[in-house]
Amino acid sequence: MNFDMPIDRTGTSSLKWDWFKDKDVLPLWVADMDFAAPEAVTTALTRRAGHPVYGYTLPSDALYEAVLGHIERHFGWKVEREWLLFIPGVVTGFNIAARLVGEKETIAVPTPAYPPFLSAAKNARREMVKVSLPIEDGRLVINRKVLEAQVTAETKLLMLCSPYNPGGTILTNEELSGIVDFCEERDILICSDEIHADLVLDEKGTHIPTASLSEAAAARTITLMAPSKTFNIPGLGCSMAIIPDEKIRTRYKAAMEGIVPHVNLMGYEGAMAAYIHGGPWLKEALAYLRENRDYAFQRLSAMKGLKPLLPEATYLIWMDARDLGVQKPAAFFEENGVGLSDGAYFDAPGWLRLNFACTRAILKEALDRMEKAIEKI
Repeated sequence: MNFDMPIDRTGTSSLKWDWFKDKDVLPLWVADMDFAAPEAVTTALTRRAGHPVYGYTLPSDALYEAVLGHIERHFGWKVEREWLLFIPGVVTGFNIAARLVGEKETIAVPTPAYPPFLSAAKNARREMVKVSLPIEDGRLVINRKVLEAQVTAETKLLMLCSPYNPGGTILTNEELSGIVDFCEERDILICSDEIHADLVLDEKGTHIPTASLSEAAAARTITLMAPSKTFNIPGLGCSMAIIPDEKIRTRYKAAMEGIVPHVNLMGYEGAMAAYIHGGPWLKEALAYLRENRDYAFQRLSAMKGLKPLLPEATYLIWMDARDLGVQKPAAFFEENGVGLSDGAYFDAPGWLRLNFACTRAILKEALDRMEKAIEKI
């Protein structure tokens, strides 16, 4: 796979690129890649499209085997088939989880947070408790100590993102164990968004599924996973909720009833092809992303007023731009030809998120534009 090959996404209704339609702005914001999906996915979708009936579709036995096999191979976690529920998206998944909380109970959301996390409690008409995360040794930290200081007695759900977005933190065994112990003592349900689980860039790092830690962890954790970020197929809309506890699973299904649509047949086909045949593509993609990360981090670190964090996972760099000397950093860079995610939407005004899952040439041009813009301040 040639990840340096540019792919023209105009005319494809791309959210990422059409957001700045008719503007000379390089989009390094929303989290999808500019890389072609694995060839096996394209082949599978083309083959299925050749069948002229596109009716209601069930997940096949082969798909179940592909998903369960991928999770066991990559994370050493043996998931039972009955734990698995297919859903059309991870955002859908954690909004369902928010509806399992009682009317007088609260939902804890670590911040800065992926923006849909911040609206899930409101969507469920529940109160949100923000848990502000400190930065230690260049990484956003969430552990028992942080939760003890900020979570209230009314909290009955913790919205966890692992690996963490933004920031790219890989939670250690010690950090996760402390979080699980805290939640067990307080009888707090955990919804663990692990959509970036396969995108580990730190070659010494390992993603640990929260529910895999122990029986106690499994008994209170709803895990959300998907092939979407991993294989760049988010538009196909196929994700999974993994719920070992039968009672929680029953409540979750009830909350879905009549509201959450089935996954479409192309989503199933794409996911199966990606999980069965996408391994070599993913290995190459991770190598390219590591090089992009290191290149971008080195250049951003040298730019006056920017303080980036080196992501251990994900293809997103989180950076502090509060010393840049401009009131609205995202707007400033957009005016200078680079579209970044505004930290204000993550509950972190003055911060920025940069998506480096693009060709090296586009990344270089975007960083050149940022450098020139800063020189003019």
